[in-house]
Amino acid sequence: MFAAMAAPVNNPDHGFCRDCLTFQRSQTRRCERCGSPRLARHPELYRLHLAHIDCDAFYAAIEKRDNPALKDKPLIIGGGKRGVVSTACYIARIQGVRSAMPMFKALEACPEAVVISPNMEKYVRVGREVRAMMQALTPLVEPLSIDEAFLDLAGTERLHGLPPAVVLARFALAVEKEIGITVSAGLSYCKFLAKIASDFRKPRGFSVIGEAEAVGFLAVQPVTMIWGVGKAFNATLERDGIRTIGQLQQMDRGDLMRRYGTMGDRLFRLSRGEDVRRVDPYQDAKSVSAETTFDTDIASLDELVAVLRGLSEKVSARLKKSGIAGRTVVLKLKTQDFKLRTRNRQLNDPTRLADRIFQ
Repeated sequence: MFAAMAAPVNNPDHGFCRDCLTFQRSQTRRCERCGSPRLARHPELYRLHLAHIDCDAFYAAIEKRDNPALKDKPLIIGGGKRGVVSTACYIARIQGVRSAMPMFKALEACPEAVVISPNMEKYVRVGREVRAMMQALTPLVEPLSIDEAFLDLAGTERLHGLPPAVVLARFALAVEKEIGITVSAGLSYCKFLAKIASDFRKPRGFSVIGEAEAVGFLAVQPVTMIWGVGKAFNATLERDGIRTIGQLQQMDRGDLMRRYGTMGDRLFRLSRGEDVRRVDPYQDAKSVSAETTFDTDIASLDELVAVLRGLSEKVSARLKKSGIAGRTVVLKLKTQDFKLRTRNRQLNDPTRLADRIFQ
């Protein structure tokens, strides 16, 4: 469907146009063939093969695709005034709406937004269509969620007749044309940096982080860019005076492990761009969950217990359908002031039984 003009692709100076896929022979800012400014150039462009693909504002993009009247309007996908934002289009995001934000705060930030309840059946169907297109590129596809995945395109150049970077750009164009939504792609030598790259220049992004620049690039980034550094652990690092990845790069591995245990080893490795994990198409699900949001506050134990029973049965059914079992039961409760309380209970052996999960 899309063709690229032949060129000596081993030369890093020969970038390509992301709109017509023509290889470029000069350093002009626009495509020599179609005039597009969306050019891909990087010294390691044709040596990298590990990608992360993330659909742009996935739920909102599907709803806008199916209802063109929403195209230029701020759109929020979420449930009721007491619910939270599942996702928001980029127009709404510019006005301060964020995923997981309480709906009443989202509507305060963007009162003119159109709100639509999630249609998970439709989103799962579209997600499977995108996944099938990924698997046509390479068998090494590791899904992370309904709308994102890692791909290892090593060894596929002979199959596709193009280097991985161009195959990735061609895939993005095909998704736009055939499915009607957009994706952003990150290309690197490891999973950690490929995922970081895909977050840049959204929507319709295409970013590259090479091995030669990795340490310097990471040095100026906040520690929260490292997987596993959430709000609580970031507060711990801040108390220790650590705010940037560059500070971690100056620290000894043993010292980091004495302070933070196994997480210290992760900080040491990832701060230096060291990530040897391979793309695993058989990656097992790490969790199965069910949740609900009430339109009004509920304080009655009898009412809450009944809801908990129903959620336990949903989780049990999903575990049985997936042919898996779980050992740790997690209960999350959000209070009326939107503070989240979490409790965990580890079982002696895995289960998928609703009664045991409920108890």
